[in-house]
Amino acid sequence: SKSLPGDRERIAQLGHRAFVGGDGSYWDEIANLQFDLLIAEGLKPDHVLLDVACGALRAGRKIIAYLEPGNYQGLDKEIDLIILGVALELGIDQFNQKRPEFVVTESFDFSKLSRPPDYALAQSLFTHLTIKDIRKCMDKLRQHVGGQTKFFATFFEADQAVKNFDESDALDCFFYTQAQMHDLAKETGWHMTYMGDWNHPRGQKLLRFDIE
Repeated sequence: SKSLPGDRERIAQLGHRAFVGGDGSYWDEIANLQFDLLIAEGLKPDHVLLDVACGALRAGRKIIAYLEPGNYQGLDKEIDLIILGVALELGIDQFNQKRPEFVVTESFDFSKLSRPPDYALAQSLFTHLTIKDIRKCMDKLRQHVGGQTKFFATFFEADQAVKNFDESDALDCFFYTQAQMHDLAKETGWHMTYMGDWNHPRGQKLLRFDIE
């Protein structure tokens, strides 16, 4: 992995909102976009939602408030982001009342979660990952979920395959074709539906994955 600076230093330097690419008006705009999508797709308070790469709880704080206690699961590789998200975005009262479940893992170890989710969301995760790491995420999630799980993910769409960076990075952007994403889904046991534009301010396109 890249030697300098590490994500921890970059989070401290940029602040948690800017690090996840959501400072200014983007913070609430993208949070509302995710929340509204999930509600439109049928998320109810008694469902379990898994927020993959939950970061500093940009959408998490809204989803946690909506779901019944214990039904929000957040997974991220940066413990600093989760701590900052709980302290500065969610608030300790909501944390105690709603009891969100968090797992810190660099290898998408979904097995550490207490139960499979009804819904999973990876907003602006695949936009920072290599093909290899996207495949790892989708493969491990497929092994963890139940047959009814709906998984939504965003990506930066390219018309033709491009040469991306060699290593996943939280601040670099990766671009993929629909065909590449379709192939990844097929390889890992998912059926992909291209949902396309969903008014993301940075133009990320939306995908839905269901169990084959």
